[in-house]
Amino acid sequence: MKVLRLVMLGLSSLIFLVTLGCASEKSAPLMVLDPPPHSIAKVQTFFTEGNRLFREGRWGGARQQFQAAIQEQPNLAEAHYNLALTMDHMGDQEGAKPHFIKAANLAPGNKVIWNSPPLRRYGNVPDKPIDPATSPILPGVGGAGGSSGGGPGGGF
Repeated sequence: MKVLRLVMLGLSSLIFLVTLGCASEKSAPLMVLDPPPHSIAKVQTFFTEGNRLFREGRWGGARQQFQAAIQEQPNLAEAHYNLALTMDHMGDQEGAKPHFIKAANLAPGNKVIWNSPPLRRYGNVPDKPIDPATSPILPGVGGAGGSSGGGPGGGF
């Protein structure tokens, strides 16, 4: 009788845990960001088209639009983030990496960028930048060696 109660309690607990796990919310898919209000009109056009193409899964076209936005206004964190997200979807993680890092450095208070799982994938990214003018310390992306060449600790 006591064993039966323990088995029933165990099964009830298991069913509860499985139900709880199934009911938990899944994380929202990563989406591109809108252009900031201070961006120039031409860049806003690139963003609009790039965001549309991204949502349609047309990564190559979206990539071109975000690259064009960066050429026009290179210090827009949102453009670097969108480009990095697109490249990440295309499977080009090495190409995406410097753009995720650049986006984080350009927008130290932007929680969407800083909490992005793809950015966290690249190593020791602090919760916030120690100095907004410096890059997060990431393995193989400078910080230790200081050289900008291809040697150990080199840049991009």
